[in-house]
Amino acid sequence: MSHRVRITETIFRDAHQSLWATRMTTADMMAVAEAIDEVGYHSLEAWGGATFDTCLRFLKEDPWVRLRQLKAVIKKTPLQMLLRGQNILGYKHYPDDVVREFCYRAVDNGISIIRIFDALNDVRNMETAISAAKKAGAHVQGTISYTISPVHDIDSYVKTAKELAELGSDSICIKDMAGLLSPYVAEELVKRFKKEIKLPVQLHCHYTSGLASMTYLKAIEAGADVVDTALSALAMGTSQPPTESLVAALKDTPYDTGLELEKLSPINQHFKDISEKYQALDSPRKVDTAVLSYQIPGGMISNLRNQLKGQNALDRYDEVLAEVPRTRAELGYPPLVTPTSQMVGTQSVLNVLTGKRYGVVPKEIKDYVRGHYGRPPAQIDPEIKKIIIGDEEPISYRPADDLPPQIEEAKKELLAMDVNYYQQPEDVLSYILFPEVALEYFKYRAGKK
Repeated sequence: MSHRVRITETIFRDAHQSLWATRMTTADMMAVAEAIDEVGYHSLEAWGGATFDTCLRFLKEDPWVRLRQLKAVIKKTPLQMLLRGQNILGYKHYPDDVVREFCYRAVDNGISIIRIFDALNDVRNMETAISAAKKAGAHVQGTISYTISPVHDIDSYVKTAKELAELGSDSICIKDMAGLLSPYVAEELVKRFKKEIKLPVQLHCHYTSGLASMTYLKAIEAGADVVDTALSALAMGTSQPPTESLVAALKDTPYDTGLELEKLSPINQHFKDISEKYQALDSPRKVDTAVLSYQIPGGMISNLRNQLKGQNALDRYDEVLAEVPRTRAELGYPPLVTPTSQMVGTQSVLNVLTGKRYGVVPKEIKDYVRGHYGRPPAQIDPEIKKIIIGDEEPISYRPADDLPPQIEEAKKELLAMDVNYYQQPEDVLSYILFPEVALEYFKYRAGKK
């Protein structure tokens, strides 16, 4: 199964999301955008995930403008984004008209590949986004969130991948957000996908546990077409494996990436040079094998620590770590990825700190148990369900079916506040996704704050 392996570079999105709290500025990207375009990558992941929120909230930048600026310079390499299905880039479900408009605007502003996932692997929550992205002309990458539990196995992932293919996905991504995918499981998974689904297969692994480089090698030998890496200045730790190391490992083999270290080195030096100004945000680049026991992604670990620090309860960190798997099992083994990782993490902290498990239950957990986030992978513990929502029956239909159209109403709201807040059609989408944060940015942009 010898074949040239392609690489998606994550340094403009997931690498700095994982290590620098998503704070890289557009200016620091633009400084090497032309050089990156000359490398020969399969694609450049440059948008989506937490970048949208962070641009508005912390950087006082417009994420749509960032996308347009990058696209104006990067003409050879497809720009790629990560989309949370019906959650788009937020933390709840949005109406179908918002999902459709967002996909259209993303493609219109420069996105070529949209990687679409759902935190529960509930394909119903990806249907509208897949359909809209295809209609907009994007390459649609149907995505499986990889996790380990009694109900997640090779067969279940193959079943989900087949459903994504039937919906029209152009390729399949295995998204290993916690670094749990082991080399030989990856080999079997990729072989099954290639044999039974017959679509290109891409791997996205985080280095958290130290497995990712070995996992990539076995997956490539099994037929994986593309893997995600990050230039070494922002690789490893909770980021991806280093681009240069994989390029060197595969050189002069049947899997040779065709990329040249000579082109990568000066670009990587740029990120080394600017790293000092992000030092306060920088995450340590260490291997954390605890993730193999607790299955907690790196970003979730830092969230837990921050929650506990805010409560002066960092000494109870180990108790919370032990509580997370128990809470996750009781809630039906959701994969720990945005937004379910935050939800399970917060509930676990509350269970430990209050001294009464499920004595305090956040609204998001209640909505999850009610079925408003989709179908849990396994049955929720009946006793826990009763504590959380009593005798209420969860919904069994697609959650977004309850959501009325929102775009026209949101546009009216925005214009009624201040005519200067609406400067482009995309502003309505920013406002719908992050109302308070977007308004603060619009005030800033209008010179009112």
